[in-house]
Amino acid sequence: MPTSVEALQEALAGVSYFAEQDLSTAVFLALRLPKPLFLEGEPGVGKTAVAQAVASLIGSPLIRLQCYEGLDISSAAYEWNYSRQLLHIRRLEAEGKATADTSDLYTREHLMPRALLRALEASTQERPAVLLIDELDRADEEFEAFLLELLSEYQLTVPELGTVSAERPPFVVLTSNRTREVHDALRRRCLYHWVDFPSPEKERRILKAKAPGIESRLAEEVVSFVQKLRDDDLYKKPGVAETVDWALALDALNQTRLTPDNVSRTLGALLKFQDDLSRVQGDRLDRLLSA
Repeated sequence: MPTSVEALQEALAGVSYFAEQDLSTAVFLALRLPKPLFLEGEPGVGKTAVAQAVASLIGSPLIRLQCYEGLDISSAAYEWNYSRQLLHIRRLEAEGKATADTSDLYTREHLMPRALLRALEASTQERPAVLLIDELDRADEEFEAFLLELLSEYQLTVPELGTVSAERPPFVVLTSNRTREVHDALRRRCLYHWVDFPSPEKERRILKAKAPGIESRLAEEVVSFVQKLRDDDLYKKPGVAETVDWALALDALNQTRLTPDNVSRTLGALLKFQDDLSRVQGDRLDRLLSA
């Protein structure tokens, strides 16, 4: 485990995640204290990649919970294996041991752990698991209340079994694209950091790491174009992943610099909504290229 913010920043760069000083500080404190880390920002700025980078860095399993509307405990934490419970009952009946007591149906062997419970059980004294609760703003507000015990005590209560606690707190990263506000009670349990779009220098480093075969002139023009494009009033601003995809698409067409023709033909790798594509055509495209 890195022993300083600077060492962590350097180690993250070694796994191709280039974090600024303030983000590196937030990650370092979340690992050291330990505290859950709540990351907000536009889609595509690298929030999810923080958890992936830390998991790669410390050699821990990455356990991801993708949030969505209607997410409940049985999908996020655990559920009972009803098929195995039924087989257990049938076996007892065949042996003539069936009773009204059902306590032996609710044992650990009949429990199927989902992401949250798996993260607690995978965290050992030697190495914590990395739990990614991705796009929390997509889940219902009621689901946030269920997370409070996990985020404050690093434990889950299974009514039939009792409390399941981690040997060592997992490293928890929660992300939000801010399509709705997350409740204050959850925010209080976390360290908070806003992740913004990368600076030109950082985006060039990312592009060089993710697409090392791209010619330097093309990489420079791609990054400059995307940086200026994000200043426009777009429905969905392109993220870092779209920058990399666009550069690879241009390289696959053996392009070495941006032209009105190759930009128009490949812009679908960068922008994913028709209104945005229409807005960046014609005179606007010429001005961007001239700049």
